[in-house]
Parts: sequence; structure tokens; C-alpha cells
Amino acid sequence: MARTASLSGFPEWLPEERLVEQHVLDSLRRTFELHGFSSIETRAVETVGQLLRKGEIDKEVYGLSRLQDDEGEESGKGKHDPHALALHFDLTVPFARYVVENAGYLAFPFRRYQIQKVWRGERPQEGRAREFTQADIDVVGDGELPFRYDVEIALVIAEALGALPIPEFRLRINNRKLAEGFYRGIGLTDTAGVLRSIDKLEKIGPDKVAGLLKSELGATDEQAQAALNLAGIKTEDTSFVAQVRSLGVSNDLLEEGLNELEQVIEAAVKRVPGKVVADLSIARGLDYYTGTVVETVLVGHEQLGSICSGGRYDALASKGNRKFPGVGLSIGVTRLVSRILSQDLAKASRSVPTAVFVALTSDESWGEAQDVATELRSRGIAAEVAAKAEKFGKQIKFADRRGIPFVWFTDEDGKHQVKDIRSGEQVDADPATWTPSDEDIRVQVAAAPAS
Repeated sequence: MARTASLSGFPEWLPEERLVEQHVLDSLRRTFELHGFSSIETRAVETVGQLLRKGEIDKEVYGLSRLQDDEGEESGKGKHDPHALALHFDLTVPFARYVVENAGYLAFPFRRYQIQKVWRGERPQEGRAREFTQADIDVVGDGELPFRYDVEIALVIAEALGALPIPEFRLRINNRKLAEGFYRGIGLTDTAGVLRSIDKLEKIGPDKVAGLLKSELGATDEQAQAALNLAGIKTEDTSFVAQVRSLGVSNDLLEEGLNELEQVIEAAVKRVPGKVVADLSIARGLDYYTGTVVETVLVGHEQLGSICSGGRYDALASKGNRKFPGVGLSIGVTRLVSRILSQDLAKASRSVPTAVFVALTSDESWGEAQDVATELRSRGIAAEVAAKAEKFGKQIKFADRRGIPFVWFTDEDGKHQVKDIRSGEQVDADPATWTPSDEDIRVQVAAAPAS
């Protein structure tokens, strides 16, 4: 990246960097809409009670309050008051609330995508910002949601990521039912606690995880080792099923989870080979996940952490006895773009959208120049007009400095010519018909050649 933001954790992009981000966002929108996902946007704030219903993330939530209350108004609500307002830390919890409040207007299963800013009070570093953009897709049902959507979501995300200018990636997939059933089968009843400990495996290593399981959850040496044995299973096909069964644990929930994960991996091996791996160490820290769970890494950039995560949630949204189970995945757009920029993984072909700079022969020709630019724009060619009639060499240098590839000239007799300032070629042109190449008419963002 060209510079460091003056306020840590709140990144701002330069124009050419923003073009890369826009390319990523446009590509994701295109893929999501091709699969029938509708765009929504939810408000930036939720009540504290709503945000903290599931998962232990209260230390990272930004509360919202006024700097000064109106005269006579009671002081702001305490940070733990469930009715106080806070900025959303993800898009899944707000979406669940949105579904409940708008259930009477939605057609189920409801397919949505949502691209918005979120806020999280983390320690800033590359890949972790306090303000960042997420791109989510979810399918939510009314009462029930066929498991086939778990499979479809994984395939859609693999297609969406595959269209981006990024290195190879892997979707690492597990199933909470598989894990929880296994833990119950070995006698560990606090399955949520075990999952939270296993979720720390890559950060602190197996020995410290085993220590947590024993000291905090009362696991025996044998139980801790069994949990670690399960987490150590990783396969690129369905052979994980036999490996899990070889551990000798029997439980109905375990069998259900094995079957579900097998379906996801089997479909992925067929439709997106090499993009998905069954990884039984994946736990996901948030408590609302109930089945399939996913984390995604860039190959060779694993230290960045997951660029896309999510899974199945059956109880996050409900209205009385009415349940709205869902499954979804979230792409960390800012994390992904930060790595693209910092490692020069992709670049924009120019720093501005303008394809043509219309030069002035005299200050009186500004109106005619605007007519040329209007004609070009009417055919989808981005154009801008010089502000004053300087020497042509100076106007060309101005266009070159901004990265504009073409300069348009009109002489006193009304003859038009356009110059490609990269090659120096200059040809006669008609503003009603002249068109640059597809590569020049719009900014191109391409992945850097693999080293």
C-alpha cells in the first residue's frame, strides 16, 4: 500500500487502490446476483441486547452515545444496558433481526447478499481493522432449511473467490454436529467450551489447548488427546469419514454431522476440485453456529487468517415458535484487499476512470470540447475536459500524469484527432463513432503473474 492511515485501524485507500477494491466488490456482486441473491442493507446500529445474544464478543463491540445530552435529559445508558445502541460487529446478527422484523414481506427460502461496513474493537494489524467491509451471502428458511443449501453456499463462495485477482485459496470445512457429537461420545459435556478451546489450536498449539481442556473443562489426558486427534484430521476428499470412525467413538449427532460434511466435500470435489478441504480443527468461536462451519485461507498467506468464514445457524432468528434457520458465509473484503495491495497481487491499469482527456485549442473552444465529451460519454466512454487552453504539450503531460491514455484534439476547422499518449499514435476520429479497445474503455484490474 502507498501509505499508512493516520488513524490506526480505519483504512483509507488512494484512488488507484480504491479501484482495486471496487473491482473486487463488483465481481462479488456479479457472482452473487448470477446465483439469485438479492441485495439488502441493514442499519449500522443495533441494540446491545440484540448484538450480544449469541457469542462472547462484548469486549470488541463499539457502543454508541452522544457527546452531550440535551439539557434535562438523563445521562446515556450504561454500556451493558440491553437497550443501548452499538455499532454492528458483523452482518449475520443484524440480518437475523431483519428477517424476523420483515418475515411477512419475504419469500422463503430468502437468498440475500449484503456488502457493508462493520466495526470491531480489535488491535489493528494487517488483516485486522476496526472499520472494515464485509460481503455476506445467506439463505434463510421458514421453519426448516434443506441441508442442500449448505452445499450450495460453499460452491457459490468458491466461484466468487475464484473470479478475484487473488492467489489460490482453500475452504476449510467442518461440522459442529460432528465435533459436538464426538465430544459427547468421549464424555465431554461442555461442548461449547471444548469448541472454544479447539478454536485456539493454531494460535497456541496442541499442548496449550490440551492444558485448557484439562484445567478449565476437567478433561482427562485421554479425553484431551482424543479431541486433539479429531482436530488433526484433514483430507481433500471424503476419506475423513473412515478416519473419524477409526477413532472408535459412537454418537448419533456425530453420525449426522459426518453425513452432512461428507455431502459438502463430495459435491466440492466434483464441482470445484482442489478448492475445499475437510478440516476437523475448524470450530468458529461464535456460539450461534449449529452445523457446517467454514474458514478460508489464501495458500501461501495463511498467516493472514481467514478471508471468508461462516456456517449454519438454526436458532439465531426466531419469532415466538417460528424459527428461521440459515446458512451463510462472509468475505472479509478489507482484509483481502489489504493483502492484495500490500503484496502487489493485483493492480489497476490506471489511477482514474477517465479514458479520454479533451484538450482545448483556445478558451473559447470549451463549449465545443464539452460537446465532444458528452458524445463520448453517451457511448460509455469516460471523458473529461481541460480547464484552460495551455500549450498542447502541457495538456498532454497533465493527462499522462493522471494516467489517462488518450487525448482528444479539435482544430479550428472542426477536424478531430485522438492521440494515444502511450504509443504516440495519432489518428483522425469522429466523437460519434470512435471507440477505444475494451482494455482501455474501462479500468482493468489484473492479478500479477505468479512468481
